[in-house]
Amino acid sequence: MLNTQEGAAAALELSKIGADAVGRGLVLASGGNLSARLDSEHFIITGSGTWLDRLRPGDFTVMHLDGTVVSGNPKPSSEWKLHQRSYEARADVNAVIHLHPQHAVLLATLGIDIRLLTLDHAFYVKSIGVTPFYPNGSDELADTAAAELAEHDCVVMRHHGCTAVGDTIEMTYRRALNLEDAAKATVLARQLGDTETTFPDEHFPNLHHA
Repeated sequence: MLNTQEGAAAALELSKIGADAVGRGLVLASGGNLSARLDSEHFIITGSGTWLDRLRPGDFTVMHLDGTVVSGNPKPSSEWKLHQRSYEARADVNAVIHLHPQHAVLLATLGIDIRLLTLDHAFYVKSIGVTPFYPNGSDELADTAAAELAEHDCVVMRHHGCTAVGDTIEMTYRRALNLEDAAKATVLARQLGDTETTFPDEHFPNLHHA
């Protein structure tokens, strides 16, 4: 399915985002993984050990939602369960982006809420789930993250990374970017002595804070 127009286009778009994410310092070396839904039963995901700024078509794996490898790289990312269960939890989700943004992970690990302070934070992120630490690639990590993603579009896994979901690859990446921007703004606000300010709820009635 990598040879289909949809598969090739998804691989190309994910490759561009991977390079951008590394350039922004949102992930290092072979950390992080990216995926996109191809149809109701299949998704494409970066392979195990791949560097997100060096992705080539052969680095991607096509998987069935039942967890079997269909084509492409025979070794999918060790976090494939996280992506699989995110798609199962959200029929509206067509992309999953897992990165290791420093500020978001630091705040969640320290038990400090990431505050949504700007219009973009409120619009793109909306709300943030947080999970305890579980080993990389474990069922516990995948299940707890998917449970949070059933309610939120962004989740931070303590001591690990963050996962964003969306209906398009672009929207998903916008969410990941704004999550880290919100974390940076939260750190700056705390340095300035503010521990309470958040975006005014009346402008987004459905907004709820972590």
